[in-house]
Amino acid sequence: MFLHVADAIQSGFRKVAVRTVDTDVIVLAVVLLDKLQTLTEEIIQLWVAFGTGGNLRYLAAHDIAGSFVNGAALALPAFHAFTRCDTVSCFHRKGKKTALDTWKCFPEVTPVFIALSNPQEEIEDDWMTLLERFVVLMYDRTSNSKDVNDARLQLFTRNSRKFDAIPPTQDALLQHVKRTAYQAGHIWGQALKPSPIIQSPQHWGWVLDDGDWRPLWTTLPEITKSCQELVKCTCEKGCQGGCSCRKVNLHCTALCKCRDKCENR
Repeated sequence: MFLHVADAIQSGFRKVAVRTVDTDVIVLAVVLLDKLQTLTEEIIQLWVAFGTGGNLRYLAAHDIAGSFVNGAALALPAFHAFTRCDTVSCFHRKGKKTALDTWKCFPEVTPVFIALSNPQEEIEDDWMTLLERFVVLMYDRTSNSKDVNDARLQLFTRNSRKFDAIPPTQDALLQHVKRTAYQAGHIWGQALKPSPIIQSPQHWGWVLDDGDWRPLWTTLPEITKSCQELVKCTCEKGCQGGCSCRKVNLHCTALCKCRDKCENR
C-alpha cells in the first residue's frame, strides 16, 4: 500500500489518501511520513480514511505524527505489535489504553520500541530488562520489581492473583518480544522496500507444525501441567463451563470456593 503512496508522491501528488479498516495502516502512515517526505521538497499531506459507513473518519497522519516529541512516533510499530496485533498476542486483560498509560509513566522504554521497529539480528539483554519493567508496571503500577518472575511470585503469593492474571514468565516474554521484533522490524520495517528480505519466522518466536506456523508460547512446561496443585476455581454456585478446574480437566479441591455445591470432585 505505501509503495503506491511513495509512487504517487514521486509522481507529483502532494495530498494522498489511503482507505482502510486496519489500525496497522494508521500506525504505518504516521511512522512512514518522514521517509515519504524525503521524496519531495514540498510539504505533503497523508490522510487515512478509516472505518466504514457511519463510522468512516478521515485521519490526518501528518498532524498525528507532529504531535509526538523526541522521535517517539518511530516507536509506534513495536509498541503496537507488542501490545497486540494480528500476529502478536495480547497481555491478559491489558488493552492498548493500559499499555499507553504505562508508556507515559515509563518513557525509558521508548528507545527499545524504536529499535524493535527496525530489522534486528537478535534481542539484546538490555532491551529485555526495560521491557520486563514495562510489563511489570502494566500489571502493577506500584511494584518496585524489575523482573517479571519476581513480580509473578509477589502477585501470586501476596496479592492472591490467579496465574492467568499475572505477568508472563521471562521465557514467554522473550518469545513474545521476538514475534514483536519480527512483525514490527522485519515486516513493517521494510514497508517501503519493493523487494524486502524477510527472515524465516523460525528464529522469531514461531515453530513450523505440520506445515503451518504457530506461535512458540514458551519453552517451559505449562503451569497447569507442572503445578496442578495450584489450580483452584472461584465458582460459588457450582462449577459450570467457565470453571478453572474443568478447563484443565481437574477435580475441584478444598482450595476451591465451590465446596460442597460442586459435583466436580
